Amino acid sequence: MGADDAPPGGTGNGVGGAVLASAADQGVAALTNIAVVIVAARQATAADFADFAIAYTIFALLLGAFTAYVGQALVLRRGGPAALGRDCRASVTFTLLASLPLGAALALTTPLAPEYGALGAVLPVLLTQDAMRYAFAVLGRPRLALAVDVLRLALAVGVLAVQPAGAGPERLVLAWGLSALPALVFGAVLLAAVTRGAGRPTAERLRALLERRHLGRRFVVEFGVGNAASQLAIVGLGLIANPLAVGALRGATTLFGPLNVLFNAATGFGPPLLNRLTGLGSPGRKARSAGLAGAALAGIAGCWALALALLPDAAGRQLLGDTWDAAAELLPATGSQYAAMALGTCGLLALRVLTPRATLGVQLVFSLLSVACLLVGYALGGVVGAAWGLVAGSAAKAVASWVRVAFEVRVSFTLRDRRAAGREAGAS
Repeated sequence: MGADDAPPGGTGNGVGGAVLASAADQGVAALTNIAVVIVAARQATAADFADFAIAYTIFALLLGAFTAYVGQALVLRRGGPAALGRDCRASVTFTLLASLPLGAALALTTPLAPEYGALGAVLPVLLTQDAMRYAFAVLGRPRLALAVDVLRLALAVGVLAVQPAGAGPERLVLAWGLSALPALVFGAVLLAAVTRGAGRPTAERLRALLERRHLGRRFVVEFGVGNAASQLAIVGLGLIANPLAVGALRGATTLFGPLNVLFNAATGFGPPLLNRLTGLGSPGRKARSAGLAGAALAGIAGCWALALALLPDAAGRQLLGDTWDAAAELLPATGSQYAAMALGTCGLLALRVLTPRATLGVQLVFSLLSVACLLVGYALGGVVGAAWGLVAGSAAKAVASWVRVAFEVRVSFTLRDRRAAGREAGAS
């Protein structure tokens, strides 16, 4: 077996340790996002945090798109250490090169919105540092990703915490973005070490990421219809209607951040785990297992919402500062939304196992419906109405997902019965 055919990783620490390190890294990355929003909310006025929240939502959209296009496609790559090393170097380099013009475009908006200009200045740093997480994952080195992200968390919280009270949104964005620079350098050094001998990314390998057959194209479409549409609608509310609405919605959803870790784990680890648990079991068994997982996640969401509802106002203001009062009004709706999202996430998980091509249609139709519900809710009831509109959209997607799961299970049973009848007819 040649060097390019050897299995990746080579750490000798076992699959279990790698899974734990990957889960811990997801948790640290999610905690960083939560901590950044909470510390920024404490340091800024409600109006300034609303402007910061819009910039942060724009970053979240771009991060999701790059993750779908580059990261999710990268982790599906196969090959030996040298081939994977070249793929990882190419993906990280592509992220850096592609983020530079996007950052420059945002920087041009500085005279109109300084916080967007600040985001443009730090965007390549933030996106490239995150891309390294997927590179380490595909190389079988999740512990290195965890080490880099722990450094990122410590620096982000520390740098934001020392900003003066009342710091403007552009200063908060710059402080948050530049705090990722040491983690970027540290990650680059580690990546260069573990991919030594892989060579520099060639123009051909970089162009391959722009080809029509690149899987990232499909993944970014799913991201666009599944998540980006509602996020763009929220940004639109801030730009056209009321920036404070974005701050309130961002503050409320940040408090449910730990549940996002569970949802991401269900999406990432769910399909192989579900197949492993059910083996070659019937589609009905797979659907029931996914349904139980969805019910458990919905129960956790309900308990978390209840705990937040009982949180004293003084403690809430310690978390979100001036934004707490507006965010607290949204907690019942946001808790209901996360319970519906839990059921919908596991419904889509079941579909990925049963009929992977069925997820895109559900995402497309019901994500657009969620945007419509958000806008109608805002028109009827302001920010609280918008939050309940998101509940309606998430509930509709959950119902549609499980209706499609039931249909696929019935089809599989019908096909099984027909095959059995055909075998009996052939035997007679």
